[in-house]
Amino acid sequence: MLYNAPHQFEPLLPGEHMQQSLLAKAHELSRAAAQLGGLPIAAELRGLLRGMNSYYTNRIEGQHTRPAEIEQALAKDFSANSELARRQRLAVAHIEAEQALEVGYAGEAGAQALYSQAAVQDIHRELFSRLPAENLPDSQNPPFTPGELRQQEVRVGRHVAPAWDSLPAFFARWAQFYGTVRRGEASLLALAAAHQRLGWMHPFIDGNGRVMRLHTHVLLHALGYSNGLWSPLRGFARDVERYYARLADADEARRGDLDGRGNLSEQGLIAWIDYVLDVCLDQVQFMAGMLAVSGMEGRIAACLSFEEQSLRSGVRRQALRPLHYLFLSAGELERGEFKSMLGLGERTAVTVLSALLKRGLLKSDSPQGRVRFGLPLHALRFYFPALWPEAEADAAG
Repeated sequence: MLYNAPHQFEPLLPGEHMQQSLLAKAHELSRAAAQLGGLPIAAELRGLLRGMNSYYTNRIEGQHTRPAEIEQALAKDFSANSELARRQRLAVAHIEAEQALEVGYAGEAGAQALYSQAAVQDIHRELFSRLPAENLPDSQNPPFTPGELRQQEVRVGRHVAPAWDSLPAFFARWAQFYGTVRRGEASLLALAAAHQRLGWMHPFIDGNGRVMRLHTHVLLHALGYSNGLWSPLRGFARDVERYYARLADADEARRGDLDGRGNLSEQGLIAWIDYVLDVCLDQVQFMAGMLAVSGMEGRIAACLSFEEQSLRSGVRRQALRPLHYLFLSAGELERGEFKSMLGLGERTAVTVLSALLKRGLLKSDSPQGRVRFGLPLHALRFYFPALWPEAEADAAG
């Protein structure tokens, strides 16, 4: 059956009488996210999380590179292996697109604009226009064009996507419905459902999954829930089979009179929304634990002890106080200020400062410039254990 009328992907949300448990969970998520979002966080952490998001969304597609290879690509050091270099460029494209989209779709106006066909096409264009032609998905008839809706019929597994010439009508209904959902907890239900129904439309020849996930990530940012500190992408990638299974279940036709009144399964959509809320809540709670003030001080101390005693890198444990200050303040210090906080003699303080910069535990934009908290991959296992296990493994190897 070829879908060609917007009523065929209803319901777009479960009936109000079926939303109570979902709204309660969304309220819990909203409170937890607000508490986490109030913390001042070093910019280096947000940069690292962009790399992690890129890794995990591409891992879902089976197109990921190692975290260390992403780090190399960000430094313009691409592999001589053409397939690996392609994946590295895709990883960098996602990092850059995520940042650009967060700026371009910020706040209430940005959230409203994201519920439009134009915004979805913009996300696709932002991501794939950053790749050279030879690295774009292989599609000859018609050729792959970033931002262009498909102009042919497609089947994805058991799901036959709607007729290509009906996509504008489906998008109009998608935008009109989700764009008018009230703010607050209901908006969290809407963004989860919108993710699934966007996938159901399958608007592009290729790249739909990445676009769906970027849309959800940027929407959470625009609505003020994530503050750049967490994303469901990591949670989706932890159990890819479950992610795809929940998406597919919500594609299914209505299963009798007790399964809503729309063409598609209401129970499948409820299970999908519940799954997304669980994933988001898990990510928020995990990051809240990682960023707890008392815990972070101990983890910085463990990293410094390892550097001093095991690696003998020139780093000293006396750097704990200024490093912890920089982490908590998300600010910068003059080099002289940092050295004075070490409580060491001038010569030793200079040596320690140089060692911290060399190891990436401090960052600076110039040879004599102010310093800020650094977050190299090798420190992840101390600072944020289990946040990005693959990066920890790369650093250990």
